[in-house]
Amino acid sequence: MLSVAQPSQFPPDEGWEVAIAGRSNAGKSTAINALLGRHALARTSKTPGRTQLLNYFELAPGKRLVDLPGYGHAEAPDAVRARWGPLIHALRERASFRSLLLIIDVRRGPKPEDLALLDWANLPAPAVHVLLSKGDQLNQSGRMAALKDATAKLAGRASVQIFSALKGTGLEEARRVVLTWAAQGAGPQEK
Repeated sequence: MLSVAQPSQFPPDEGWEVAIAGRSNAGKSTAINALLGRHALARTSKTPGRTQLLNYFELAPGKRLVDLPGYGHAEAPDAVRARWGPLIHALRERASFRSLLLIIDVRRGPKPEDLALLDWANLPAPAVHVLLSKGDQLNQSGRMAALKDATAKLAGRASVQIFSALKGTGLEEARRVVLTWAAQGAGPQEK
């Protein structure tokens, strides 16, 4: 739909938006492509920090996904990273920002930066869902241990599931969550 480098470029603050966030190279773009059934809609890269703007994808009129720049080890120029803070803060203040899909590499589990992002979003648990991405990188017992650990660390702040775009693991469950949010307009109506 559009890419945003400053708050004045945001689409009208109406409808419903789900932000897709996660550490650099956690698999955000791959998850977007899988969820939307498109191979190259969101560009993927092995180099951390390739998403440098807020990228909007329209699901239906007034219902949008917002791909946020990755946090952590991002190879982006300092001037670009300096713009992210005010831009992300402005997104948080939008009335249409109502849900958060947090992508966490299953091999890493939730880290303090991920928990800080939940604090930033300040959304009720039903409006936050965590995809433990790259689920194909662990065996079944490893995935179950990671799911148990993440569930404990998230302490009821979000629902959580195993996800693998490569194998399609958890894809339908993740789509159901996003579609349910879109239908219900999940999250607070006023900021």
